[in-house]
Order: sequence, then structure tokens, then C-alpha cells
Amino acid sequence: MSQPLFGLVPAGQPVIVTPTQTPTPTSFLYAIPPTPPGVNSKPFSHIVVFLLPGITLPPGTAAAIYLVTPDSQTQEPNTKFLGGIGPGKESAIFKLSPPTNAAAAGAESNVVIGVSVEPAESVSARIAELSGALVPASRPAMGQQPSTLVLAQRIIKNAFNFLASFSGNAGQPEMVPLKAFEEWWRKFEGKVRSDPGFLERDE
Repeated sequence: MSQPLFGLVPAGQPVIVTPTQTPTPTSFLYAIPPTPPGVNSKPFSHIVVFLLPGITLPPGTAAAIYLVTPDSQTQEPNTKFLGGIGPGKESAIFKLSPPTNAAAAGAESNVVIGVSVEPAESVSARIAELSGALVPASRPAMGQQPSTLVLAQRIIKNAFNFLASFSGNAGQPEMVPLKAFEEWWRKFEGKVRSDPGFLERDE
């Protein structure tokens, strides 16, 4: 992997294709150089990483993207996983937080992006883990949503509880007028409109 494999475009800056360092044959570090004063002093918060044209990663691999920052107390750099690219997704845009101004920070505090060619399964698992961490706490995870059967049972239970008050006296046939069902449906539909998630809660 001696030839350039990846391109990086910090928002508002030129494309970068040559790694600043190559710690291993499958890992690359790209230091975003400071821009001259007055050219682009605005901080950037997004960066695009892509496979260069004609480049194909080895079978079963993908590229993991990291934000590399220095540790003030140790010599080891900190790495934050941002996502990945690979077959079927040859480019992606990543958000850096907080926005970074390499020009103002100086050469010693340049933004460094790490790209590592790793097993595709590992990269996919970390992307899924990262996506799960971004799901708002107020919204249930997909795996925690009630099944169709459970939802149907809750609808039937809701209807039964409402219509039971219209049943006949003991020893007489159970007859519920059609108006009672229409009334239940009207109230049930109104509750769905006002609180769409009430059936998803185990009440």
C-alpha cells in the first residue's frame, strides 16, 4: 500500500492525499496543515474522507476513521472513532466537535485524522455501536419496540375494557350495540392522535 489510498477534504480547504505519517502499512495519519492568515481563518467542523479513484481495499476490509488528539499527561495519543468507509460506501462526511481552527491553533496543534484498514466486520460493528449511542434516550431502540402481536393484544384489551360496560346482565346474552363500538373507535383514534406512542408503553 505504498500509493495514496485516501483523500481528505476539510471543509473550505484543499484536498489532502498524502499521509503525514504511515505508522504501519495499513494505518495512515493526515495532519491538516494550518492555512495562512487571512486565507481561511474560520474553524471547520466537517471533513470528507474518500477512497481515491481506482483504489480497491483488500477483500474483507474497510477503512476506520479516527480523530487523533494529543494527551496532555501521557505520550500516547487519544483516538476517537468517527466512522468508516469501504466497498459500497467509498466516501463519507464526518463531524468534528468542537469546530477546529488549525491556523489559529498553530502547527503543534494541527488536526490529525487517522485512517486504518481493518477487518470489515469490526468496522461495521463499531459503526453500529456508534449509531446506537447517538439514538436519543427518549426514543426506544428498534429491538425494544413491541411486536405486532403485542400491539394487537393491547388494542383488543383497550376495546374489551371499554365495551365490557355495555354487556348485558348476568344470565342474559352478551350484546354490545354498534354505537358502542363506534364510540370506542372515536375515542381510541383520538388517543392515538394525541399520544401516538401510548400503545408502545406497557401500561
